[in-house]
Amino acid sequence: MRRTKPEPRVIPPDVRYNNVTVSNLVNRIMKCGKRSAAVRMVYDAFDIVQKQTGRDPVEILEQALKNVGPLMEVRPRRVGGATYQVPMEVPANRRMTLAMRWIISAARSRSGKSFAEKLSAELLDAANNQGAAVRKREETHKMAEANRAFSHYRV
Repeated sequence: MRRTKPEPRVIPPDVRYNNVTVSNLVNRIMKCGKRSAAVRMVYDAFDIVQKQTGRDPVEILEQALKNVGPLMEVRPRRVGGATYQVPMEVPANRRMTLAMRWIISAARSRSGKSFAEKLSAELLDAANNQGAAVRKREETHKMAEANRAFSHYRV
């Protein structure tokens, strides 16, 4: 085990919106170090969102992340030879991480079109409490609710 926790890296804000969350989204979308391609995809998706809603796309992103981020999740805990799924609260940074991961994977699994269009559609769905990413959050909450009997095993 580690002696100390590594300090979190400071991520610079993105160029167009001067927002760290957008920069984080770009980092998660990026594959094989192709940052410029990821930036172009995110900005294209934001332009589509801007055209469709007329609202600030960063606001839509924040709303989508808030709607998709889970409040509770189950973590496995071994007690006397048996493994229990213990429901636990999700810390804020993990909530954001999971929300971004679920939105991106849901956008990638959509059919047809360019990734920018898929991402914009998923962001709009998530901001309106719909879509695959929100369904994933609901599943996680259901699992936590179903295993509430084991909540006394919390660490």
